[in-house]
Amino acid sequence: MDVERKNVIVTGGFGILGREVGRVLAESGAHVALLDRADAPADIQEKTGAKVALGGVDLTDPASAGAGIDKAVAALGGLDGLVNVAGAFRWETLEGGDVATWDLLYAANVKTAVCACKAALPHLAVSKAGRIVNIGAAAAAKAGPGMGAYAASKAGVARLTEALAEEQKPKGITVNAILPSIIDTPANRKEMADADFRKWVTPGEIADTIQFLLSDKARGITGASIAVPGRV
Repeated sequence: MDVERKNVIVTGGFGILGREVGRVLAESGAHVALLDRADAPADIQEKTGAKVALGGVDLTDPASAGAGIDKAVAALGGLDGLVNVAGAFRWETLEGGDVATWDLLYAANVKTAVCACKAALPHLAVSKAGRIVNIGAAAAAKAGPGMGAYAASKAGVARLTEALAEEQKPKGITVNAILPSIIDTPANRKEMADADFRKWVTPGEIADTIQFLLSDKARGITGASIAVPGRV
């Protein structure tokens, strides 16, 4: 799963999962840029090993996304991989919820990936092994109560992945998605305090799967949505 000297951008890079993905890739020798809408924490590069940390990038806005991606690529010296971690979650029933939540989750989960991918494609086309990995969700295949808006947005990520993979086959750019179950984060532990955390998938396990999909060993995989369920 060699990613040494590959230039990789991770969106949503200041969150729990984004940080872990960046750290794992950097420890494996990749040159990593972390992008996020939030301001960059002072210690983010020290803790993750990232070469670049750019805050204030609104990935729902094509102009902001393009400027952020271009700046990161310039700092890295090229681009071989894009990992779209940026996203959001809301638990809300349709009957008791707000229709605006559907717009919010579409923007956070689908539009961020669309804008980041569109901005990254010209740079990835220059690479000999361009890779895109999107973060979907197991809920994209089967929604439960209160999961309608979230599941619909993550199903959109899966369809984006499939369509873009077909479009980019002639250029040799692979596009895949991973579908985690419940991720073991402090926030999820707080919200589901009675759950068996041991069954949940860890950020590290997700990062390892992403690393494989970015590597040359995954060159034959594109358009796939790969379940990473832990023991759920």
